[in-house]
Amino acid sequence: MEHPPQPDGHCRVIRSALMYEGKQHLQFFAGIAAETVGARNICMHLQTIPPSGSGRAHKHDHHETAIYVIKGAVGAWYGENLEHYLQARQGEFIYIPASMPHMPVNLSDSQPAEVVLARTDPREQESTILLPDLESRRPPADDLGAG
Repeated sequence: MEHPPQPDGHCRVIRSALMYEGKQHLQFFAGIAAETVGARNICMHLQTIPPSGSGRAHKHDHHETAIYVIKGAVGAWYGENLEHYLQARQGEFIYIPASMPHMPVNLSDSQPAEVVLARTDPREQESTILLPDLESRRPPADDLGAG
């Protein structure tokens, strides 16, 4: 879209069929963003992580992220050197502070994981900064009992 819609004081419904691959190498269904509705302070999308799939190590400069797990279970390494780890299952939320390096992974080797993502960046991919140097530092899931 060349010129994003301008907020006009009207509510909108997005019937998303548009799917795209983000910088993190994961699939997104376009939802609420500057590009779709002219949002100024938020974006919200659906994301699917394939079985045993993982996103690239990245951070969102100056933007917080909230995640709700719709289906499956996800793990995430996080921290300046991806030294911390957490897991969330269907019905649970994850909060990622602004500028926090992180790397998501689907814990299932047979089912996709589906999540709703909300971020304080209205241009969903604009603040995404890839951190390829961190990817080799993440420990194997087996070392953390992620199975």
